[in-house]
Amino acid sequence: MRIRAAVLRATPAVPPFAVSRPLTIEEVDLQPPGHDEVLVRVRATSLCHSDLSVIDGNRPRPLPMVLGHEAAGDVVATGPGVTDLSPGHRVIMVFVPSCGHCLPCAEGRPALCEPAASASTAGEMLGGGRRLSARGEALNHHIGVSSFAEYAVLSRRSLIKLEADIPHEIAALFGCAVLTGVGAVVNTAKVKAGETVAVVGLGGVGLSAVLGAIASGASRVVAVDLSQDKLDLARELGATDSFAAGDPGSVEAIRKATGGGVDHSLEMAGSVKALDFAYEITRRGGTTTTGGLAHPKHTLSLSPARLVAEERKLQGSYLGSCIPSRDVPRFVELYRRGRLPVDKLWTSSSSLDEINEGFDALQSGRTIRHIIRM
Repeated sequence: MRIRAAVLRATPAVPPFAVSRPLTIEEVDLQPPGHDEVLVRVRATSLCHSDLSVIDGNRPRPLPMVLGHEAAGDVVATGPGVTDLSPGHRVIMVFVPSCGHCLPCAEGRPALCEPAASASTAGEMLGGGRRLSARGEALNHHIGVSSFAEYAVLSRRSLIKLEADIPHEIAALFGCAVLTGVGAVVNTAKVKAGETVAVVGLGGVGLSAVLGAIASGASRVVAVDLSQDKLDLARELGATDSFAAGDPGSVEAIRKATGGGVDHSLEMAGSVKALDFAYEITRRGGTTTTGGLAHPKHTLSLSPARLVAEERKLQGSYLGSCIPSRDVPRFVELYRRGRLPVDKLWTSSSSLDEINEGFDALQSGRTIRHIIRM
């Protein structure tokens, strides 16, 4: 079938993207779903820094590519082998499908699925190959989703059936921002009621982590960012403290305010400088968790002696260490009960034709989650 999609053909792109136009809206061909695959009508997809990092060249991916990974839509058709989804079902797209058979999947760690990682690096589907093309040229898939398009073919293992009656625009946020942010708090860091938490970097993922810390019963939730607007929003969401990351005295101020540092510090900015900041505000015996995905060539320098003598823990979190089939329904229910007000992360929206302008808003920090309505 012929569809409209936003195609990235070259990187790095230089802002303003409204001028450089890295994403071109093209008519492309989409093959029907193969075995264990599903054709989905994309209804809403949001712009994430993971997409932006491909556009600006910080995360190399095979090109040309149809980006987009945080989305929700409606099932149109299913391929052979799909028995639990039917046309009309609403679904949330998840950017790491789980094969169910490799060692990480067998250990209950689907975010580390090995075939999914290989397929993602190659720009292919979990089942192999590509379903997108333009004028006979194959187009690469973005982490198995490619939702910057009117329709998408995905592995059944990239989809979570949505039972709750919530808008597609809100449902889309659960596929990345909420899974990654809330999951990092409850699954990776395992925050307990009464503990203190700091979140460094208040994008969609970071603010989701703030909401996760509040829902977990943290006694203090410290928000850290360069943007005063984001600090204000974190306070509105329930953060107890806020500090400007650019203030030279902020590390010492946080240590003083929290009696030597927080129990858990989560870095969600995708910056080595932010990760170092998060490590420095973690107390002796505490845990620093990073889910920000800094540039792959950047490295962190720290003292092994401090790591040992202070019994520190430094750990990574991918997809919030989630099991999406388990965690998405749980997080959606928390939203429905008012305990995860993720709708407040949706700050702007536009059509697919205005996607470059949307990335300008995201890159400048003017928006938290910009939703493309299809």
